[in-house]
Amino acid sequence: MADTPSQHGPPAAHDTDLIIIGGGPAGCAAAHMAAGVGIRSILIEPDTLCRNLYRIPALNNVLGGHTTGPGFADSITADLKSTELCRLELGHRAVELRAADDHVTVTLDTGTRLTAPYAVVATGVGPLQPRDVTWITAPNGPTLPPLWQAEADDAEGRTLLVLGGDRLIGTFLRAHPTTGTRLLVAYPEADEYKIEEIREDPRVTLLPVEHLTLNPCEGTAVSVEAVGRDGERHTVTAAAVYLSIGNAPTAPSGDLVRSADGYCSPTDQHPRVIVAGDLRSARFQRIMTVLGSGSEAALHAYYAARELLPSG
Repeated sequence: MADTPSQHGPPAAHDTDLIIIGGGPAGCAAAHMAAGVGIRSILIEPDTLCRNLYRIPALNNVLGGHTTGPGFADSITADLKSTELCRLELGHRAVELRAADDHVTVTLDTGTRLTAPYAVVATGVGPLQPRDVTWITAPNGPTLPPLWQAEADDAEGRTLLVLGGDRLIGTFLRAHPTTGTRLLVAYPEADEYKIEEIREDPRVTLLPVEHLTLNPCEGTAVSVEAVGRDGERHTVTAAAVYLSIGNAPTAPSGDLVRSADGYCSPTDQHPRVIVAGDLRSARFQRIMTVLGSGSEAALHAYYAARELLPSG
């Protein structure tokens, strides 16, 4: 009887059964599921595994009793490192992905090329800056920090200006339930559905805007000229400004198909390229959904290799 990849490793023609690009929750879930069905994988991550989870101080929407991002990240990485079927390529970046009829080729920033029958791309998203959105005009200068970088002790008793209504705000408030910090949140109409969870929080003042302009002041202070959706103008001066304007998809160059907003719909990709996690869409960026997405991506590769996927 012929050997299968699950019995004695990948065919000699390829480096592994599955290449996974991205070591966040989706990529780690893909590698864990792959190992569970006997698939060898190589996981490529330029930073540490689950690096963004370590930046989330409070969780309220994951199973397993985890209430902090670092605790959940430690659990995920410990599970993944315990399997011998996943080879970790940490500290390296996938710079190009090419898909052929019978395999994929991933090129690393070192020039090394890896091949496998399938690839899972779970590179996720990166934070936007004011220059990346049309509703903010900002002078060239240093980048502004995201809200998760605000230290509770430094912010205590102060009002922070937050640009954008992304869900980092709810995370910050849950992580510091007794803080005296107040947040003035300036956000565009597109973020209206995102601010529902903070709308009634007494520590939050909402400022719906059509457009705003950032003007640097002396020191680190910032003055904001905001135009409300009613046309009324507001001037706000703040000692500290943080971002919560969302993220942009990040992915290697090559044969990934991107939509107009930069996201990579799984249904648009080459049959040997499987997209998982936050890279799929802005609408499903939750830890539980990316974990399921990563696991499903590995199973997709497993069934596709055995020609067990439904037709049509």
